[in-house]
Amino acid sequence: MNDPILFSPITLAAAEGPGIQVRNRAFIAPMCQYSVEAKDGVPTDWHLQQLGSFAAGGFGLVTTEATAVEPHGRISPRDLGIWNDEQLDSHARIVAFEHSQGAIAAVQLAHAGMKASTYPGLPGFTPGYVPEAEGGWQTRTPENLSKDDIAEIVGRFAQAAQRADQAGYDVVQLHGAHGYLMHEFLSPLTNKRTDEYGGDETGRSRFVREIVSAVRAVWPAGKPLGIRFSATDWVENGWDVDATARLAQVLVADHGVTWIDASSGGLGNGTIPVGPGYQVPLASRIKTALDGTNTVVSAVGLITKAQQAETILATGQSDAISVGRAALRDPHWAAAAAAELGVPRDQLPSAPQLHRANW
Repeated sequence: MNDPILFSPITLAAAEGPGIQVRNRAFIAPMCQYSVEAKDGVPTDWHLQQLGSFAAGGFGLVTTEATAVEPHGRISPRDLGIWNDEQLDSHARIVAFEHSQGAIAAVQLAHAGMKASTYPGLPGFTPGYVPEAEGGWQTRTPENLSKDDIAEIVGRFAQAAQRADQAGYDVVQLHGAHGYLMHEFLSPLTNKRTDEYGGDETGRSRFVREIVSAVRAVWPAGKPLGIRFSATDWVENGWDVDATARLAQVLVADHGVTWIDASSGGLGNGTIPVGPGYQVPLASRIKTALDGTNTVVSAVGLITKAQQAETILATGQSDAISVGRAALRDPHWAAAAAAELGVPRDQLPSAPQLHRANW
C-alpha cells in the first residue's frame, strides 16, 4: 500500500499556536499496570521500559496509564500518581526517553471515585475493595462529595496538569470513562444529585466542564488537551453516545479540548457487543458531531490488525487509532503494522537498534 493513512502525520491542535505534530496515527491507549509496589505513586523501571518500548516500537503518541491526581484517586494502591515532586521527577525520566525515540508523550489524569481502593487487577489478587486496615481508604461518589470537596478535586486536576507540564508531557488526557469519578458524574446511573451538579445533562456535566476549564487555564496554551469518554453505558436510560457528542461539542467550542478518545462502559450491567472494532461507531458518531472543527477523534477497542486500522481511517470513521491489548502483546506493533502496509523499511518508525527485526 502506498502512503498508508495510519502512518501519515497528524496534528493535535492547541488553544494557541500550531499545536503538536504526531509522526503517525497509531496511539497507545492508557493501560493500568498496577506495578508501583512501594504504593507511593512513583513511576518505576517497569513503566520506563514498557512505555519506552512503545515509543521505540514506532507508536506516534504514547499515553501513560491512569495517573491519580490525589492519593485517594488511585484505582489501587499500586497505581501511578502525579501529586508530588518525587513522582514528577520519575515521570520526567520516562518522558525524556519517549521524546528521544520520536514519540509524543501524553498522560491520563484520573480520579477513580467510587471505584478506587481496589486490589490490583493482576493474577494472584482477589477482586474487590482493599479495607482500610490493609491500606485502603474511603472512596468518593458524586453523592458524598460536598461542593467544597468538588472544588478541591477540580483544583487537584489543575495542580496535576501543572506537574505534567513540568515533567515535559506534551499532551494531557482527562479520564472521563470506565466508571471513574468524572464518568460517575455524567451518568444518570450513578449521579442522583439534585443540586447544580445533578439532574439534567447540563448539571451532570458541570463537574467535567469545571475540571476541563481549570486544567485548560493552567495547561500551556500551545499544548493540546484531550479527554477520554465512555461514550455509552450500554444501558437504557444511561449515558449514551448522543449525550457524549453534545458534551464534546461544548468542550471543543468553549473549553479548548482538541482530542476526543472514544471508549465505553464501566457502569451498569448492560450487554456490551464486544468484537473487533466494536467501539468504532461511537468514535464515528462523535467525529460527525465535530465536523468542521480541528478536533482529533481516536477510536479504540479490539483494533488489532494493521489493515483493520487502515480501513477505519480510510473510511473516515476516526482520525487516529488507540491500540491497547495488541500493544501489550507486541510493543513493536506499530513498526510491524507499518511494514505490513507497505512503508519502506528505511522509513519504519522504530528505533535503529531494531533494524535486524527485518519487518
